[in-house]
Amino acid sequence: MAFPIDKIRKEFPVLHQMVYNRPLVYFDNAATTQKPQAVIDAIINYYSRDNCNIHRGVHFLSQRATEEFENTRKAVSSFINAPSSHEIIFTKGTTESINLVASSFGKRFISKGDEVIISGLEHHSNFVPWQILCNEKEATLKFIPVTPEGELDMDSFRKLVSKKTRIIAITHVSNVLGTILPVEEVIRYAHQFNIPVLVDGAQAVSHMAVDVQKLDCDFYCFSGHKMYAPMGIGVLYGKEKLLEEMPPYQLGGEMIKEVFFDHTTYNDLPYKFEAGTPNVEGVYGLKAAMNFIRETGIDNIYAWEEELLRYATWKLGDIEGVRLIGTARKKTSLISFLIGNIHPYDAGVIIDKMGIAVRTGHHCAMPLIELLKVPGTIRASFALYNTFEEIDRLAEAVIQVKQMFA
Repeated sequence: MAFPIDKIRKEFPVLHQMVYNRPLVYFDNAATTQKPQAVIDAIINYYSRDNCNIHRGVHFLSQRATEEFENTRKAVSSFINAPSSHEIIFTKGTTESINLVASSFGKRFISKGDEVIISGLEHHSNFVPWQILCNEKEATLKFIPVTPEGELDMDSFRKLVSKKTRIIAITHVSNVLGTILPVEEVIRYAHQFNIPVLVDGAQAVSHMAVDVQKLDCDFYCFSGHKMYAPMGIGVLYGKEKLLEEMPPYQLGGEMIKEVFFDHTTYNDLPYKFEAGTPNVEGVYGLKAAMNFIRETGIDNIYAWEEELLRYATWKLGDIEGVRLIGTARKKTSLISFLIGNIHPYDAGVIIDKMGIAVRTGHHCAMPLIELLKVPGTIRASFALYNTFEEIDRLAEAVIQVKQMFA
């Protein structure tokens, strides 16, 4: 069955506008995806019908909103095949999810002389929290090397693991290169030594099926706004045993069980990690986004985006002077490139004037950009609503950039 691209594009109002007198081409999906009408309607529905605080209210609106909130938690559990919904914690996004683990797990399990392993492909969100934690704890942060193609050096990884390793934190898909990391292999090896593994799934969950039980990861993090849901909502999945042992990340309402003048007891999972009023509108939107992905079919989405990636790799790679950055054997969703010696920022500004949104710079991965010895890249990242014709327009824009700087 053919991918219903025309039907899908009609669901996204923002795509149907002119930018600099040209139809918008949106290739900045790794930064954030656009929202289908169903997600927009879900947010409107919350504020026009159910707006109130949840969990502690006895009135009708509160009970109805609470039910929808907790039903969404169950839906997330099903979406990533978590064993239990109380292992699903709502956060602001991937960044807060990783900070929660680094802070709480670090407080409980990491001491002076211990080691944390991450990779050279990490977004700052899965780099800086571990760097700061290790500095504070006088622990050592180790990095899995990256090959010139943009893949993990797995032989070096195995040599890095030691009896001092307390946790490994890696991305599922690189936000700069699109590399799909061998997270299953990393997890299997780590678990031989009882080392937990956190996976940053921000760039994976909207592009491929994620099964946390099959992965056997200990933590999995992702953001709603990169999977067609609103900004400000995200998810942390964690294995119950570890979450039970970890102290709360923030303190206040909801995360308590009882408060006395001289001590406080903590609430059960997942509420122990959900202090304060949550982003209820975001949860409504997240459920609508997951329904949209499920109805479209994640395998269908993956197949369509693979075709887009192959076409873009051929189309851009065929232009003289274009250098593709990152040529891993397993990639998804995006392509990074440079045009001769033209600075990516200068190229990006011109491409924008042609109605095409791309991202330029270091993509919040400065250590990786330094390893690659480039000033940054131009990144075109794809979503289920992108088309081959849009890639043709990008190729034409790249050729025009070349001609302008000739």
